[in-house]
Amino acid sequence: MILLNDFKRQWEDIKRAAIAVFSTVGESGWYVLGQEVRQFETALAGYWGLPHAVGVASGLDAIEIALKALGCKAGDRVLTTPLSAFATTLAIIKLGAIPVFVDTDDFGLIDLELCRLALRARPDIRFVVPVHLYGHALNMQALRMLREEFDCRIVEDCAQSIGSSHNGIMSGCAGHMAATSFYPTKNLGAIGDGGAILTADEPLARSARVMRDYGQTEKYRHDIVGYNSRLDELQASLLHRVALAKLECWLEARRMVAQKYLAEIINPAIQVVGAPTASNSCWHLFPVLVEPARKRELMAWLGSHGVACGEHYPVPIPEQRALTGCPFEVVGGLRTAYRICSSEVSLPIHPYLRAEETSRVIDACNSWKR
Repeated sequence: MILLNDFKRQWEDIKRAAIAVFSTVGESGWYVLGQEVRQFETALAGYWGLPHAVGVASGLDAIEIALKALGCKAGDRVLTTPLSAFATTLAIIKLGAIPVFVDTDDFGLIDLELCRLALRARPDIRFVVPVHLYGHALNMQALRMLREEFDCRIVEDCAQSIGSSHNGIMSGCAGHMAATSFYPTKNLGAIGDGGAILTADEPLARSARVMRDYGQTEKYRHDIVGYNSRLDELQASLLHRVALAKLECWLEARRMVAQKYLAEIINPAIQVVGAPTASNSCWHLFPVLVEPARKRELMAWLGSHGVACGEHYPVPIPEQRALTGCPFEVVGGLRTAYRICSSEVSLPIHPYLRAEETSRVIDACNSWKR
């Protein structure tokens, strides 16, 4: 079976370096918030081109802590997308804030023009959490203009977009803060969970560091109600010394697979969406669209030809049962997002996909009956 992600192949590649890292951390005798975390934060911030990175326990925590650092509280409205992993919205509702959903464009990215209209009509919306979905970067200049025009507080969800850019501007560099995830499936993944907050604002970075560690400003001095959300030394060291060192090679491998799919999947029944103009995607996922009534048929066909596939995401966030009883709002219709949810299928794309496997995926797609 050609897998969506092949962690066994990845382990064979990184095993020797990873074991050495684990040995180094074990011998250090320091396992939480030590030099490995600090060094990784410095390296990650340098890669991203931002001054500050704060390691936390997950991507979910990264969004929640970033919003809280910006002053988001119960009852505040947060403009966001209905098409994402549920964690994007979960961070908002955990703060007691109210998600306000706006539709996406044809690439699955939150529609920034609709955001602009919503912010103009609704001055009570003070926060925005856009998602750089599938690895595609939003229009960063347009996002900056939203921030400047409406003085809204923006936390960019970059869980899927590390390494992506739009017109040369890295995702995560338009808002006040960015949140990312190191869940194993991510382009920069740990062997476990983890996340980080990135920002150019030193007071916001300091606030996030206090919040992640029980609200401590110094040992046993708790000035605020914080979190237990600390990236551990093992994951930080692995991410820094092994994964980050390989990231550019991994991204290039993903882009090569994506380009082959874009050039060679030719089936009128399968819409190869591609990436937005000027977005240098990191291709966390490779989505294609089919008629909703034929979606299961395509997925079964791929499975019968030894190709694993996925769905990102089949249930729009406003339809999730977890939101029952939680206040949320919808601005305008969500037609495009709902269409993508009902028709999207994700093809295998990862750095260890072999050339012959890529060709087999293409052949399976092209041989599916029209």
